[in-house]
Amino acid sequence: MSLIIDSVSKRFARFPALNGVSLTAPQGAFLALVGPSGSGKTTLLRILGGLEEADSGQVRFADMNWLSMPARERKAGFVFQQYALFKHMTVAQNIAFGLEVRPRATRPSRSEIRDRVAELLKLVQLDDLGKRYPSQLSGGQRQRVALARALAIEPRMLLLDEPFGALDAKVRKELRIWLRHIHDQAGVTSIFVTHDQEEAFAMADLVAVMNLGKIEQYGAPADVRRDPRTKFVSDFLSA
Repeated sequence: MSLIIDSVSKRFARFPALNGVSLTAPQGAFLALVGPSGSGKTTLLRILGGLEEADSGQVRFADMNWLSMPARERKAGFVFQQYALFKHMTVAQNIAFGLEVRPRATRPSRSEIRDRVAELLKLVQLDDLGKRYPSQLSGGQRQRVALARALAIEPRMLLLDEPFGALDAKVRKELRIWLRHIHDQAGVTSIFVTHDQEEAFAMADLVAVMNLGKIEQYGAPADVRRDPRTKFVSDFLSA
């Protein structure tokens, strides 16, 4: 039931965004991809979610050939930096959206959707805000709605692309503790992209330090911090 990424590569024109990336993570792990802009973090995330296609390499997850599956069938939940909430929908409607657009054969009943939304509102501590619109929420609250919407589809994998990048430092610190708690409750495999090493090392079970489309070092946060194995990792951690 592990995630196995094997020699994944991707080029954009002449630019090698990923160059033979490989790693393994157990089911339910919280994995952080950290590194400077242009290191390949978001490209790898988008390939896992089906938003980009790899030029070569394989991914297996939960005993499935992940890259051969259409994006819809992967059931990957996305959380982006800019929330991507529908402004004309209430909080509850935003959370329900992924369930309501399912094909009729797999769509839950209205009562099941209503119950799922109520459950998620409670999980993200927004119980009383279901009827509000995104414009009536703080940035931190909007990010919680975005996470609830991603969890509504009961994803196999949760993909988070700089989810706290638009928030101030105090809110970021509060939300990263909260997000780790939600991850542990949901039991989903989470892949978290950030350029903030403090954020990555505070939250993750495993950290991949990336540079120029490659993984410079991969392992438990304490091991990577204690024993940087390349000059880049050493410089990155001391920056």
